Amino acid sequence: MPLTLDQLNTATQQEALHLPDGLYEHSPWITEAALRQRPFQSLAQFKVLLTQVVSTAPREAQLSLIRAHPELAGKAMVSQSLTAESTNEQAKAGLTNCSPAEFAKLQQLNADYNAKFGWPFILAVRGPRGTGLSRAEIIATFERRLRHHPDLELQECLRNIHRIAEIRLNDKFGITPTLGNAVWDWQEQLAEFSEPGYKENGQLTVTYLTDAHRACAERIRGWMLESGFDTVAIDAVGNVVGRYEALDKNSSISALFNKGQSPKTLLAGSHYDTVRNGGKYDGRLGIVVPMACVRELHRAGRRLPFAIELVAFAEEEGQRFKATFLGSSALTGSFDPTWLDQLDIDGVSMLATMQQAGLYGADKNAALQAIASLKRDPAQYLGFVEVHIEQGPVLNALNLPLGIVTAINASVRYLAEVTGVASHAGTTPMDQRFDAACAVAELALYLEQRAAQDGNSVATMGQLNVPNGSINVVPGRCTFSLDLRAPSDRQRDALNADVRATLAQICQRRGLQFSLQETMRASAAPSDAVWQQRWESAVAALGLPVHHLPSGAGHDAMKVHELMPQAMLFVRGQNAGISHNPLESTTSDDMQLAVEAFSKLLELVAGEANLAPMNF
Repeated sequence: MPLTLDQLNTATQQEALHLPDGLYEHSPWITEAALRQRPFQSLAQFKVLLTQVVSTAPREAQLSLIRAHPELAGKAMVSQSLTAESTNEQAKAGLTNCSPAEFAKLQQLNADYNAKFGWPFILAVRGPRGTGLSRAEIIATFERRLRHHPDLELQECLRNIHRIAEIRLNDKFGITPTLGNAVWDWQEQLAEFSEPGYKENGQLTVTYLTDAHRACAERIRGWMLESGFDTVAIDAVGNVVGRYEALDKNSSISALFNKGQSPKTLLAGSHYDTVRNGGKYDGRLGIVVPMACVRELHRAGRRLPFAIELVAFAEEEGQRFKATFLGSSALTGSFDPTWLDQLDIDGVSMLATMQQAGLYGADKNAALQAIASLKRDPAQYLGFVEVHIEQGPVLNALNLPLGIVTAINASVRYLAEVTGVASHAGTTPMDQRFDAACAVAELALYLEQRAAQDGNSVATMGQLNVPNGSINVVPGRCTFSLDLRAPSDRQRDALNADVRATLAQICQRRGLQFSLQETMRASAAPSDAVWQQRWESAVAALGLPVHHLPSGAGHDAMKVHELMPQAMLFVRGQNAGISHNPLESTTSDDMQLAVEAFSKLLELVAGEANLAPMNF
């Protein structure tokens, strides 16, 4: 029989220690320390406490934990001396059926890895879905992580050990993240659509109104209908919009909640386009999580005293056309009419692209009128909520599955140039040079120092170039980019002022000239206090720590913020939180928690009408 949380909470310390035996290879001290913090509110809380025990342990204890694990397809597997848990995991990944070439490759990787790091390679071979990685995926991961710095790799090993323990704990408690698996599967199926030139190489690229993009829209539309949305349509810019209507306005619960007025709507969603060679979860996670919640409401025959409107935004990334947040801009009434005249790399205008997609006919004015009609009336909405993969390393480093976004950072970007004098590298003395590149390098180091002073500001020089540079010429020109971000406009402006002043001082001291061209400026979008508190309560209700963090990346919530209150929930990413990259990943267990948190949010909003809890 599967274990229960009640059993774990009520057993004696000695009995409890044996109940989840084998979570961590030959390391019962971890479970023993976590059990001292009983009773546990949830299994999710127990998992987090286990990770905290390891993270606060001395480095030598962490190394001992890693070294307690067997090599993949190593001597212990060959001699059949693995623990039962490890035997099951390596078998599920097919490591017991390696070809001679695969086995030889793994042995060489094991040797190389041990020589570099001094401990065995650790990988949760059952993977983020729990069904097992392929041998090719295991070997590719092995090769990639061999390039890591030892400090990074040690933490990556520990995170994989926690993932192994999580899966083992699920097995012992007979738990399957059914909704997380459904969300996972939807995203995998959506990733089948990719553009020519990328799909053949196993890469994901979906840009605005390409065939792959339109196929995604149709697939999402079909899923919304299957999930029980009352109406689903593709609007005038390609957004897929589904509505799950509220309780009848004449019902007592609806009348109480809406104070006798017509039911309002909760807006949710994110985007389904991608960057080139991007990941499967950026944006799309924020579509399928609410969709799973609506599906469960529909299956239970339940309505809430407010409607749910889910929007799969057609464009957020600005890849095919330089029209970032195109989909959400249409809803806020800030769609720029000049965007219709933009040309893609093949010389096709946005208007022509929309016409070819069948969104409307040849009349530009008719197109603009149709787009203008998409603007939402904020008086009809409760607010906007967005679930998104974090796209960063913070939650991953903290071993936390969910985080509450406090604000989407304000930002400003520049294209810049410093001009000096190009001269002979051999004959120009060091104290008589007017080196443009050195000035920019000095600024780059200042960016690190200045942004770190704020703690949560970031500053990046992502491009740096010496035009027509030569190995034996002192650089006379240096072009570069600046990307400055902070959680508030005031903090961004202070950072911006200091960076500009420092650039001026550097150039004056070095006898150089500079120019700055501002290419983008965006205001911060602080989370609405009430909606942020609801996310906090939803996460806490799952037994998880409530962690706050700003969003350094832009999101559709940033645009919708112009029209109505908004707040976001972040979901932990794997592989050190990397995003805009094929390695972008999360687990079905974390996505299960995201669905549960969203359902708790719905419950909290509806709570004024004293509805029964939604136990998904």
